[in-house]
Amino acid sequence: MAALKLNRAGIDVSSQELVVKLEKKGVSQTEVSIFENNKAGHKKLIKYLTKGGSKAQVCLEATGVYHFELALCLFKSSAIDVMVVNPKVIKHFAIASMQRAKTDRVDAEIILEYLKRMEFIDWRAPEEEHLQLQALSRRMYQLKQEIVRETGRRHAGDYSHVLENTVNNDIEVNIRHIKGRIALLQSKALEVIQSNDILQKKFNLLISIKGIAKTSAIQILSELVCLPADMAAEQWVAFTGLDPRAVESGSSISKPRRISKAGNKYLRTALYMPAWVAVQTEASVKAFYDKLLTAGKKPMQAIVAVMRKLLHAIWGILHSNKPWDGQKFFAVTADQRAVVKA
Repeated sequence: MAALKLNRAGIDVSSQELVVKLEKKGVSQTEVSIFENNKAGHKKLIKYLTKGGSKAQVCLEATGVYHFELALCLFKSSAIDVMVVNPKVIKHFAIASMQRAKTDRVDAEIILEYLKRMEFIDWRAPEEEHLQLQALSRRMYQLKQEIVRETGRRHAGDYSHVLENTVNNDIEVNIRHIKGRIALLQSKALEVIQSNDILQKKFNLLISIKGIAKTSAIQILSELVCLPADMAAEQWVAFTGLDPRAVESGSSISKPRRISKAGNKYLRTALYMPAWVAVQTEASVKAFYDKLLTAGKKPMQAIVAVMRKLLHAIWGILHSNKPWDGQKFFAVTADQRAVVKA
């Protein structure tokens, strides 16, 4: 289809509404349209975009939970192609376009302009089982964060002359309750994995890696299976926000590179503890880590590098269907392996 035969729309997504800037077959509409961000609003939006039997290309930002149901709904329409873009990409595009105003209408116009100027990349919906696994894993993450908060409150209560033991006891009860809910969610996640041969095989490959146990494997797998199958290892790294970003501007030319963090926080967090455990228990990972420290890297810089290399290794393991081989991660001698075992 020629571009001018398509309707194209930029959509600014919020929790309550969708602000839509539409270009009808090459002719931009004067006004924006607003739809509710719910199932009824999504249906009205699809009718609006495909009125008269037209096909449409749509671009929207990845805004957490708010955009996802809309993207799924649009994806299911055979007349609509969807592109989902990182919000930081749109932000930088707006800056490059000298756009100073910041309103929902302006945002929709910028997103439409991005759609018109940049290569269109189709967004593909993950499989239903993959989405179920991701939802369970992310809920586990949320509850673990709540345990951290409650633990902090308990610690504050221990040193308070105002709070009574009743309050601390209530916190303890809530922590135990949350841990029980996490255990239930993990059991459900394992059921989803065990009911799908492909998920089970990938899960088994992940737990072959020293440092990755059941909980970490669920977290990592749930995020990776929702990614496009053709992504390269470097794209996984960028998606996770572990890609190093150089800081060289003006007189700031000697600052160390930092990771972008412009990516999936769930996957980035899920890799942290496995990387630390692997440094303690896997000779090849420890040797790589020690080499970085010897080269002058700080411990946190070294562990981030381990996380990034570990993600590369996971990509190789899942694509080759071969379990963990430490020598492929980083070659070590027999003496180095003996040190870790001791």
